Amino acid sequence: MHVVIAVDGSRQSLLAARRLKDIADPAKISDISVVAVIRPLAAVGFADELSEETRAESTLSFRTAAQRALEVVAQEFEGWGPKVHQRIRSGSPATEIIRAVERYAAGLVVIGAGGRGISDAVLVGSTAHRVQSYAPCPVLVVRPTPKAKKKATARK
Repeated sequence: MHVVIAVDGSRQSLLAARRLKDIADPAKISDISVVAVIRPLAAVGFADELSEETRAESTLSFRTAAQRALEVVAQEFEGWGPKVHQRIRSGSPATEIIRAVERYAAGLVVIGAGGRGISDAVLVGSTAHRVQSYAPCPVLVVRPTPKAKKKATARK
């Protein structure tokens, strides 16, 4: 089975990838596509909360920030078993994630919910909700734990 993991650069997307490792049997997964979607002409860039790069460096390019986030998530699966592919797509996140699922004939999508904050959800809509509604396969939506939500709120 091919699994698509959607990455938006948030810590929640990394936690979603880790959750897959917690519950899945790597012998039953043939490939993992870690997919990041950059939005052309977006007012809000790709959030890179995962890499060790400084904030100034990560704002140089949406593509660079997406690539760095992909690398962090892909490293989580190093030595785990399935072959890991890093893929950057451009467009509407929900649409491009669903297209990736169809293109790679994925049997599962893994996506974090609540990763980018309430303002992004209000402005753009919930990517996780749209993927869950329209994906042609099962979707594992990993929500933040109540403890994680409190920490995120306290930092704002």
